[in-house]
Amino acid sequence: MATTDAWLRAVDDLLYRAHRVAPDQLPEAIDGALRPLGVAATTYVVDVEQELLRPLPRPGRPAPDPLPIDASLPGRAYSEVRVRAGQDGRLWVPVVDGTERLGLLEVTLAAGTDPDDEVLRDGCRSIAALVGHVLAGKLTYGDTLHRVRRSGPMEVSAELLWQLLPPLTFATDTVAISAILEPCYEVGGDAFDYALDGGLFALAILDGVGHGLPATLFTAVALAALRAGRRAGTELPGLPAVVDAALRSQWTDGRFVTGVLAEFDVGTGRLRYVNAGHPAPVLLRRGRAVRALTGGRRLPLGLPSPDTEPGEVRLEPGDRLLLYTDGIIETRDAAGEMFGLPRLADLAERHIGSRLPAPETLRRLSRAVVAHRAGPPRDDATLVLLEWSGEAAARVEP
Repeated sequence: MATTDAWLRAVDDLLYRAHRVAPDQLPEAIDGALRPLGVAATTYVVDVEQELLRPLPRPGRPAPDPLPIDASLPGRAYSEVRVRAGQDGRLWVPVVDGTERLGLLEVTLAAGTDPDDEVLRDGCRSIAALVGHVLAGKLTYGDTLHRVRRSGPMEVSAELLWQLLPPLTFATDTVAISAILEPCYEVGGDAFDYALDGGLFALAILDGVGHGLPATLFTAVALAALRAGRRAGTELPGLPAVVDAALRSQWTDGRFVTGVLAEFDVGTGRLRYVNAGHPAPVLLRRGRAVRALTGGRRLPLGLPSPDTEPGEVRLEPGDRLLLYTDGIIETRDAAGEMFGLPRLADLAERHIGSRLPAPETLRRLSRAVVAHRAGPPRDDATLVLLEWSGEAAARVEP
């Protein structure tokens, strides 16, 4: 049985190798670091659809089959962000970057090894944590890791948009935020953003008019203007005008972006928001949807609109805020029935009541929307969940 010092040496070895490792050589670097411990590992990354865990290829070796997230032991380890032990001498260890789920590390143990040994589990967690950071860092340096995560080609609009978005999940000791977008390979006009500075958590959800690349370009300008305004010190009431000006400087044909721009004080629970022609966010308290936030209304971004006083609400510890685009509630089944806000709220209550991590709650909500949909998607469908809870934030950490 490897000692704590042996695992620390493996972490140090992998860290040293990672400085100059090429993205497609990461599996060999992990193997080299773990070899002295007498264990082997296979790294799986979650696909863009968040349906399968796909193995990173190793030269000269046949690739294992992808693993389904739903209804499998590895999938449970990924969904719950918890180490799971199989009955075949394997450990399944979540791989995260910070708190964003990236995949799993399959650790094959030597015969006679106790999978419940705490030194072993702690060592595997440390290796998996470093693998997560390395994976995230190497994504921008090659295409191999992107190819592994895809089941098909990605449209130009989606390729552009994914490069603009922040990580899907972020958490501190007191707050967690997670987002999910569909359709993954064709998404165009939807986007989200967040930033935490000095105890103020800025967040936004956007939905540009139209589809495809024109909608993406329009939304991209709105997103960039929003960030530029924030970083220049513009406070929430003035941000819509900054976005309006940027959009109208490039387009004069009446295009617009709907959205919710919000500012949450992590210390006091004060939430201020402006709703620019967008579906009203839903407040969930003690696992129940208690109200829609209907204040702070103005015209969509890009259209002339008078100054608007932000809406305001005081959150309580443990509250959750669910934001969504109209593509969620307007998805129709074969009979033409819309998914609808009542169904969304009911499913959110049920999944939140099961104490799932925020990204898993959204993954299951998104899967429910896809299952309801008949035929190809007609619109982008995006969800964002903010949780003000130390317990909820801890659930996104292995």
